[in-house]
Amino acid sequence: MRRTTLAAQLLRLQLLIVVVVLVAIGGLSLAQSSAAFQRDAGRRAQSAAETLAANPVVRQLLPSAQPRIRTGLQSAVESVRAVSGLDYAQLADVDGSVILSTVPEQVGSTTRTESGGSWVGLTDTTSGKAVEATVPVLDDSGTLIGAAVVGDRYPSALDRFLQAAPNLIVYLAVASVLGGVGSVLLARRVKRQTLGMEASEILDLVGQREAMLRGLKEGVIALDPAGRVLLMSESAHELLHIEYGSKGRTVDELGVTDRLREVLLRTVDDEIVLVGDRVLVLNTVPIVSKGKAVGTVTTFRDRTELTDVEEELGVTKTSSTALREHIHEFDNQLHTISGLVQLQEYDEVVQYVDGLTARREEVTSAVTDTVSDVGVAALLIAKIGAAAHRSVSIEIDENSRLRSHGGDVSRDLCTVLGNLVDNAVLASSGRVRISLVEDEDSLEIRVLDNGTGVPEADAEKIFEQGWSSRGSANTGHGFGLALVRLVCRRRGGDVSVGSDGEWTVFTAVLREK
Repeated sequence: MRRTTLAAQLLRLQLLIVVVVLVAIGGLSLAQSSAAFQRDAGRRAQSAAETLAANPVVRQLLPSAQPRIRTGLQSAVESVRAVSGLDYAQLADVDGSVILSTVPEQVGSTTRTESGGSWVGLTDTTSGKAVEATVPVLDDSGTLIGAAVVGDRYPSALDRFLQAAPNLIVYLAVASVLGGVGSVLLARRVKRQTLGMEASEILDLVGQREAMLRGLKEGVIALDPAGRVLLMSESAHELLHIEYGSKGRTVDELGVTDRLREVLLRTVDDEIVLVGDRVLVLNTVPIVSKGKAVGTVTTFRDRTELTDVEEELGVTKTSSTALREHIHEFDNQLHTISGLVQLQEYDEVVQYVDGLTARREEVTSAVTDTVSDVGVAALLIAKIGAAAHRSVSIEIDENSRLRSHGGDVSRDLCTVLGNLVDNAVLASSGRVRISLVEDEDSLEIRVLDNGTGVPEADAEKIFEQGWSSRGSANTGHGFGLALVRLVCRRRGGDVSVGSDGEWTVFTAVLREK
């Protein structure tokens, strides 16, 4: 079935509006013409009736006049009717009985008489409604002797309509032409603005867009140049924790963090942002139409699970790096042993091997005696070996204790401890200390370094994403401590930094859920 075009729909609507308006105008015109006729005819009838009542012949002959008996009154009545141009004129006695009329059928009928003054109004006659004026006739002594009545027939609705029809037809024709031309021009303008699509196509497109936005797992936000929300997908509301019905609000009114606000308002590519307990990757691109920027579109996806996997892989990478360093060191040690054997210094060989074994056992024992969790223990052993190559020693507090956890808890512990240790090694002047204190439902991790410390003004800023003493988040820095805070808060705890004499102390608290 062929669909009606937008131009045809607008034309029909315009013509319907024109017809309705003309009908309303016609009704108002008829009502106004009726009121005008009654007002004008009433004034003319009253003037003619007053003239008739004041005629001396009428005042002299009316008391003795009889119905259908000719006297000099006929000429007076007919003269008033002819001069006024009204339909009829008549004389009545004091009882209201019509004695003389220009319309013979009215003789003998009853009309109203007025002793206190004249009357003008709409009345019923034998030939229909009429605008009538009644004026009392008084003799020389002021006694009421009858009434002079002059009237004009009230035109019917059909007569008034036929009278106004030519004008209404002209109005209808002019309005139809103007409405038709206006509809065509308006339809063309609308089609240009809607890229040539019909109304039904626009409706289908909107429905498809809504279905697509609901089906997208990734979040989508579109902003206009002023930073107001044009559209936001359901996933965007959920991922950013923004209430529904945010269309029309500015970014500042959404209550987002400064970091997220900055990313939404500028062009970015694969920008990582922490929102609540989620790690999101955002891409913001400008929308350009006819060479003019009309807004931006930001898409983002949840990378929380992937980040957890990356952290776990990071632990593995750290261990692998440490193993490669150990292999390189073992090569040197084997070369030393080989040289001693060739020199036949067998006692030196034994002492050298015993020394190496004792050092390895000391590091391993220091970790495994206090940490029962295999993942955390492996991480610490790898970090101690990596730090040694930077000439940084890592000590584990002898009162530290950590039982085996496994699963998500172990991964979160590795994330927090690994980032804090890396940060401490880079900031220290050669020494790092670690303390692990655990009770039934919480775990406190304290990492101390003897570096230059953290200025008090930056004590909170260092945990914000993007803050780093070595560069921005886009260069790979400014993310570790923010991730530590994210993990701690996700576990119902938090992280802070302070000072203990010569030591800078990072304290992270996690609670098992």
